[in-house]
Amino acid sequence: MNKFFSLLRLVHIHPLLWLIIALSIATAHFREVCFLIGIIFIHEMGHAAAASFFSWRIKQITLLPFGGVAEMDEHGNRPLKEETIVVLAGPLQHVWMMAAAYALLTFNIMPDDLYQMFVQYNLMILVFNLFPVWPLDGGKLVFLLLSLKNSFARAHQITLTVSLLSIALFSLIILVTAPAHINVWVVIGYLLFSIYHEWKQRRFIFMRFLLERYYGNKSNPDELVPIQANEHDLLIHVLEKFQRGCKHPIVVEAEGEKKGTLDENELLHAYFAEKRLTDKISDLLFLY
Repeated sequence: MNKFFSLLRLVHIHPLLWLIIALSIATAHFREVCFLIGIIFIHEMGHAAAASFFSWRIKQITLLPFGGVAEMDEHGNRPLKEETIVVLAGPLQHVWMMAAAYALLTFNIMPDDLYQMFVQYNLMILVFNLFPVWPLDGGKLVFLLLSLKNSFARAHQITLTVSLLSIALFSLIILVTAPAHINVWVVIGYLLFSIYHEWKQRRFIFMRFLLERYYGNKSNPDELVPIQANEHDLLIHVLEKFQRGCKHPIVVEAEGEKKGTLDENELLHAYFAEKRLTDKISDLLFLY
């Protein structure tokens, strides 16, 4: 119970949402807006509850005019299973909400028109959230899936590319089927801005991933995935091969022969503590 109230204290309502609530009262759509806000609130609390269960650092839960976001102070170094559970915890809330609504309908507690509206809103938010577009839950699942076989940096860039292509296809469909739907275009604009902002910040996001890895975190990956590096490879280029959910011994090779092995912490220490930004891997091999 204490955790629930601590999560409630993190809830922030965007000022524009208050304006939409006021407009809904003036236009007699208050009930519909309340349903939408309630569904979005429970969706985001699902993310937050799962994150709290795994002792994640939760910054804020924000309810926006066209959705919501649970912001975490985590940077890609939690176990992939944990992250998958936290991402799926939002969409899964719609399952029990629709089941509960059906039970209320069965016992004649909820009128049929309210039931139809509630289920329609739930399905709409559920399907939309699973679109493979960043920062929607579908986009985050794509990122996690790509992270199984790709480095953090590469998986992140591919995710943003997939997101851009997906939103372009979605925009084309809307242009053909409902070009005058202003609300949808506002959401598309927000998603495009989010993708653009994430792309502009991709280097900074990658550095946060490495820094958190350097300073340590609560996850201790058991899987060892060696990285093959040529002695002439730059330190930063090897760091760009780091993956989520595993630890990397660095095997240094020269002319097809193994010259030695470095621990990933040695690379991170050389880059962040000793500022060896332009060093080659062979320089570190002789140093350590």
